[in-house]
Amino acid sequence: MSTAENALFNPVQLGDIELPNRFVMAPLTRTRAPNHQPNALMAEYYAQRASTGLLISECTMVTEGTSSFGDDPGVYTQEQIEGWKLTTEAVHNVGGRIFMQVWHAGRAAHPLLSGGKDAVAPSAIAIEGETHTPEGKKPYTVPRSLNVSEIKAIVDDFRQAAINAKKAGFDGVEIHAANGYLIDQFLRDSANQRTDEYGGSLENRARFLTEVISAVTEVMGSGRVGVRLSPLNSFNSMKDSDPIGLIRYLAETLNAYDLAYVHLMRADFFGLQKGDVVSVARAAYNGHLMVNMGYSPEEAHQVISQNQADSIAFGTGILANPDFVERVKQGVELNQPDQSTFYTPGEKGYTDYPFMSQ
Repeated sequence: MSTAENALFNPVQLGDIELPNRFVMAPLTRTRAPNHQPNALMAEYYAQRASTGLLISECTMVTEGTSSFGDDPGVYTQEQIEGWKLTTEAVHNVGGRIFMQVWHAGRAAHPLLSGGKDAVAPSAIAIEGETHTPEGKKPYTVPRSLNVSEIKAIVDDFRQAAINAKKAGFDGVEIHAANGYLIDQFLRDSANQRTDEYGGSLENRARFLTEVISAVTEVMGSGRVGVRLSPLNSFNSMKDSDPIGLIRYLAETLNAYDLAYVHLMRADFFGLQKGDVVSVARAAYNGHLMVNMGYSPEEAHQVISQNQADSIAFGTGILANPDFVERVKQGVELNQPDQSTFYTPGEKGYTDYPFMSQ
């Protein structure tokens, strides 16, 4: 297939920004931010991949004491803002575009990673199993159920994170409402068993998300805000009694916000929940639909050419191939990702994947 025939290479308008192609780099946690501080190595990593139509940063903490990975970056201090400027300037200097994914881990945070702070959630229900901590694998703790005033304060944390992302030079913000982290914990009924205005009905469970969207769009403008959703994904002990009804409701509700995009994960990491959420979202959502999870370039072309979505987010393919777009264009063999280095410190498996020219 020639480039001219491949729909992935067509430009597209994404809110206020025009993308030169339909390739998006999915948000990928890489734990290269010691003490939660963005740095020059991270700037090199993102800039290497800037030929991608849009880069979305790894999940970034909106407030301190909410870590679930250890060396995940934050955006709540002036030093972190300055650190992130290294990345945005490096990406922009080579013609790229980058959104920051803003995030609160909720019950997925662990006190041993969060300076002793208790994990919080909509309801006092723990994630099953264990997580990695500085003291080895430990069970997830039972989170403390947030009161309404605390929920409002976290909305303000997201607002401030958007202000800080803007100061750091990001082109936009993606709100992380997927994969069993705090906003997703409110959305899905396995984790949210509240009986107040933030629990029960779909409208109530989505209230925290819509309040965060309102706060972030006030700062960035709606055309520079996206939302990531994963109604099927059971990661972090998540489940919903009606995931299809949930994505239909969210897609219809988000129409009112005129967002840059909705970023939809189409499947469950563990295969426990199934359903065609992409078709449901496409029918219900009027804006730019970005889809993600396991798309090959060939399938992605079909999805775009058949108007089933507007852009495709690739994860490990771009992780291992800084020139992923050019490799696909030329039909060149891809580097294979080294999973053993996904979360390890330093350059190995991070900035040392070879370009075609090497």
